Amino acid sequence: MARKCWIARNKRKEKTVAKYADLRHQLKKEKDYVGLTMLPRDASPTRLVNRCEVTGRRRAFLRRFRLSRITFREMASHGMIPGVTKSSW
Repeated sequence: MARKCWIARNKRKEKTVAKYADLRHQLKKEKDYVGLTMLPRDASPTRLVNRCEVTGRRRAFLRRFRLSRITFREMASHGMIPGVTKSSW
């Protein structure tokens, strides 16, 4: 489990990105790069980190399921993810 402060920090960044999204789009359209530098750093969407919805782990993240590989394997083995079955050959 990731530290709660890391998860909270990422959620705060998501709110900041959403808050400044329209303004960033407008400034980019006008090519006003000085105005872009005046915005907070966390307003940039590249500063967001993909984190597992269950554990908060950021490495080995599967975008399609928004889970880490470990959580995905556990949930798939228990049949908690619809349409996913364990393969065998």
